[in-house]
Amino acid sequence: MQHHTGSGQGQHYGQHNRGAHNAVKAAMAATAGGSLLVLSGLTLAGTVIALTMATPLLVIFSPVLVPAAITVTLLTVGFLASGGFGITAVSVLAWVYRLMTERHPPGTDQLEMARMKLAGKGKDVTDTAQHYGQQTATTTTTTTGGRHTT
Repeated sequence: MQHHTGSGQGQHYGQHNRGAHNAVKAAMAATAGGSLLVLSGLTLAGTVIALTMATPLLVIFSPVLVPAAITVTLLTVGFLASGGFGITAVSVLAWVYRLMTERHPPGTDQLEMARMKLAGKGKDVTDTAQHYGQQTATTTTTTTGGRHTT
């Protein structure tokens, strides 16, 4: 005895359902896109009208508006920079406090590795300078025949 699952009908129904679903999605997308396009056009028209009406006022008041805009911009940039520097300073002071109280703040390991590398490089530079200094003294003594010239 064979059981029929009805897969043929389910496939046909699924394809039909998918097609209707795609049609509804396309209709909604077209409606939303059209609405946004109309709003965009209205906004552009309103902007052009407002700019046309405001241009004479901007020209008349430009000797006042331009310095005022520059002043407001400088004040805004100054306050933002001041706040940023203040936050940075507080963060650095908190980090140094944690470092001094041995709470192992983030980045301490990298800082210690960099310090060790720099200390090693400084020792290498010192050794190299001493070596070249001795070599130069030896070469000078050899070329002058062992006599010291002053």
